[in-house]
Amino acid sequence: MGGRFLSIGECMVELSQADDGHLRKGFAGDTFNTAWYARACLPKDWAIDYFTALGDDAMSDEMIAFMGSAGIGTQSIRRLRGKTPGLYMINLKDGERSFGYWRDSSAARQLATDGDALRAAIEASDVLYFSGITLAILSREDAFTLLAELRRAKAAGKLVAFDPNLRPRLWSSLDAMHTMIAEGARAATLVMPSFDDEAAHFSDDSIAATIRRYRQYGAVMVIVKNGPDGATIGDGVQETLVPAVKVVKVIDTTSAGDSFNGAFLAHYLQHKNAVTAAGFAAKIAARVIQEYGALVSPEKLKSIR
Repeated sequence: MGGRFLSIGECMVELSQADDGHLRKGFAGDTFNTAWYARACLPKDWAIDYFTALGDDAMSDEMIAFMGSAGIGTQSIRRLRGKTPGLYMINLKDGERSFGYWRDSSAARQLATDGDALRAAIEASDVLYFSGITLAILSREDAFTLLAELRRAKAAGKLVAFDPNLRPRLWSSLDAMHTMIAEGARAATLVMPSFDDEAAHFSDDSIAATIRRYRQYGAVMVIVKNGPDGATIGDGVQETLVPAVKVVKVIDTTSAGDSFNGAFLAHYLQHKNAVTAAGFAAKIAARVIQEYGALVSPEKLKSIR
């Protein structure tokens, strides 16, 4: 029996390296990437929708057409006159990526200004997904509007998943980031942080400390991703390490965490087993980092079980 999965955030125009050294254009963004991999890994009786705001320009039209062609619902996307999508470029060195962004006037910054539209989209969904970047790009008022709706969804028994995805440059201060990430976790059932970010920006000295902190905020389950050292699941009863899949040659780590999240959620929604879901997600992430760009064709993932 399927359901409706709603991912909330910003999809951007992506410029990434191609095999010949030229740049290629695509569309990506952390929460959209997760929706992409959830769509690739869930059966057709699950609807995957994306909630954001876009402009009325040709690039926004192209982005919506791209989402639709990938089987991701766009009916809840708001179109804002005179606005455009944000843009980012991936810079690669030895498989590790850094980013340049042009997003100050991105339409997605206004995704939560229409509270009625936001509530309608959330109420129509069974599973919600958002990130720290989603919160960071919004005004404080709009961020709290989104969080209030997510808390209502959590209270109603819906699965609300949150990746803190810590990006200090997007916040006015570290204190602001710490406060809003804590609020995001309080609105979530499942939190999916990356340990290197948590150690750097919350001074966590262990994975256990990260799990403990997010559970204190109110998360039922915490899955801490730790790159080649695997992922640790903490549910208040025990902590279980799920190993990563070894990759001989890493091409591009863009979307490693996003693909893990999408694949984990897809498997977990079907089988309700966090350990096997994390094992499956590790296989998907390992395949993704052997390709350029954020989005790997679902055809290349079909054989993974």
